[in-house]
Amino acid sequence: MQLTKKFHLCRIIPYRQGIALLIVVGLCSCSSFGIPSLKVGKLSIGSNVTLIQEIKPETDQQATIYVQGKVEKQVPLVNQWAYQINDSTGKIWVITDQPNLKEGEQVVIRGKVRYKSIPLADQEFGEAYLEES
Repeated sequence: MQLTKKFHLCRIIPYRQGIALLIVVGLCSCSSFGIPSLKVGKLSIGSNVTLIQEIKPETDQQATIYVQGKVEKQVPLVNQWAYQINDSTGKIWVITDQPNLKEGEQVVIRGKVRYKSIPLADQEFGEAYLEES
């Protein structure tokens, strides 16, 4: 003969804690979860960050967006810098006045989407970039 024990929820979780647990689960199931936001110093990571692959230069021309990624390349310009940022979905160049970003550093940059058209032999070789604002 096999002995089995029956557990009652009331014995495991006291009555008040059980009701609190049900309320919390109920509230969580009714809410819409978004990407949580984290702010550490100048670094702001959260739902307002746009993936590079989602940038559409033809529709985002006037939009100010945030991109987050790793600095891969840097190029000095006259009174400005250009940095290539990679967020694992794509790469984009950023034009900024900041001279202190280092290769390999994780950054969040706010900027306006720009597009430079480069027509050549009836083909378009233009590229989108960000101008930091």
